[in-house]
Amino acid sequence: MKKIVTKFGGSSLADATQFAKVRGILELEPARQYVVPSAPGKRYKEDDKVTDLLYRCYNQAAAGEDYQPTFARIVDRYMSIARELNLKVDIMAALNEVNERIGQGASADYVASRGEYLNGMLLADYLGWRFLDSATAVFFDANGNLDSEKTQQVMSGILADDVPTVVPGFYGCGADGEVKTFSRGGSDITGAIVARAVNADMYENWTDVSGFLMADPRIVENPRDISSITYKELRELSYMGASVFHEDAMFPVHKAGIPTNIRNTNKPYHPGTIISLNAPVETAVPTITGIFGHKGYSVISVEKAMMNAELGFGRRVLQVLEEEGISFEHLPTGIDTMCVVVNGEALAPVREKVLSRIVDSTEPDTITVHDNMSIIATVGRGMVHNCGTAARLFSAMSRARINVRMIDQGSSELSIIVGVDDADFEATIRAIYNEFVG
Repeated sequence: MKKIVTKFGGSSLADATQFAKVRGILELEPARQYVVPSAPGKRYKEDDKVTDLLYRCYNQAAAGEDYQPTFARIVDRYMSIARELNLKVDIMAALNEVNERIGQGASADYVASRGEYLNGMLLADYLGWRFLDSATAVFFDANGNLDSEKTQQVMSGILADDVPTVVPGFYGCGADGEVKTFSRGGSDITGAIVARAVNADMYENWTDVSGFLMADPRIVENPRDISSITYKELRELSYMGASVFHEDAMFPVHKAGIPTNIRNTNKPYHPGTIISLNAPVETAVPTITGIFGHKGYSVISVEKAMMNAELGFGRRVLQVLEEEGISFEHLPTGIDTMCVVVNGEALAPVREKVLSRIVDSTEPDTITVHDNMSIIATVGRGMVHNCGTAARLFSAMSRARINVRMIDQGSSELSIIVGVDDADFEATIRAIYNEFVG
């Protein structure tokens, strides 16, 4: 039997009207038998997410302040959903327990996790499905990392009976037996865990956008949708800030070879974006999949004659950065030049110390730092099959009178990365988009 796991974000479950939309989506496809809900999100622009209110309660209680007015708003959110949908579950009793635990000094993880826990109770009652507390099936090790194998074993065992089930996202059980949360957005990870556990045919991630776009709509007007993308392409684009999908959530479904479909709860018939292990390269697939980037990088340029013949030169440069707690983003090099791209804000507090240590350890001919650089990645599995992609990209930048400060292309030919001045960031993305998409 076909199995589909659905995860619904906070905006998809913000109120009773959204709950009804979710049930309608589930009824459209009988294979949708597993649901992972987030906590209620914003109902309108000025509204608060329930998770934010829960964190506020925790902080107020920890500071000895009266958190009851804030908690009253949380009660109102859940009770209004329960009333409008005529639910039978005693959600007030569960809310009272949470309130009591906050007053007794419950951990931040416990308090924050109750948003998903309570919403899961409501949704399970509304659907008439089984409710599975994630603290009994999702496990973290002593270092706070997901214990994926134990989780897989327990979760798959519980769900093996094929009973339709609601599994709240965002949290699990720590090594000490207490509730522990993922980072914000962790419901995506729970959804992927459930998909792997039941060996789903598809993992659907429902949110308030219809999949991915080829570029940031704040920069490119009405960019095209991305209909299909590989996990490798998504990894590249997520790193550059493109994703509406929690990056860590890629691993469980990627490992199991399960495709993911990003869908829009408010436009249920839109096909969204399919993410798969090996999306086909066809003539209909554009040369590029997407263009995204970040501002605010610094480039440390180290020059030394015969650098290539000096054993351990690169290691010594990177060791300085490692010991100062700075990770590098890219590493374009030449025969006598080594450039290290780092986050500008991370470098700033230790800038002089880093440069001094590199000079001491490598004795370069020159060392310079170029600040205010943007890194832009043009990603696409179609690039390897289309001659002249790089030529078209750089010609487009030349016509837009944009100076290229750095070029970096991996051996996989999946992406071309360029560095430009921050002032040219938006113009570069528009120039590349217009060249390949129009």
